[in-house]
Amino acid sequence: MFAAYLVVTVLASAVNGMASIANLTGHKHPIAQAEKMRIPRSWTLPLGLLLGAGALGLLAGLVVPVLGTLAAAGLVLYFIVAFGAHLRARDYDFGSWAVFFSLAVAALVVNLLHHGLAW
Repeated sequence: MFAAYLVVTVLASAVNGMASIANLTGHKHPIAQAEKMRIPRSWTLPLGLLLGAGALGLLAGLVVPVLGTLAAAGLVLYFIVAFGAHLRARDYDFGSWAVFFSLAVAALVVNLLHHGLAW
């Protein structure tokens, strides 16, 4: 179980960390996505910070389990809200969203299974 927990946690952290860096550095893809979703461009920085906090929280959870579980739950909520933004903008291309959301859910599930439902 520990191997699955470690692999999923590190993978989810890496993917969200890269997305965070893309947002924070002003990469064209997050900016294009924000425009497509009709989200103000100025939001890319705070959204990048949230993704970065989630990525770091997942890694911190390797040492302090409750942080990893809370970070994974936060990422799940982040991507549920992102789904709503897609629907609001009538954008039904959920490919990238599904990957990010699935990783966040998987990270939450392996955290709960590895550490137990009660810390």
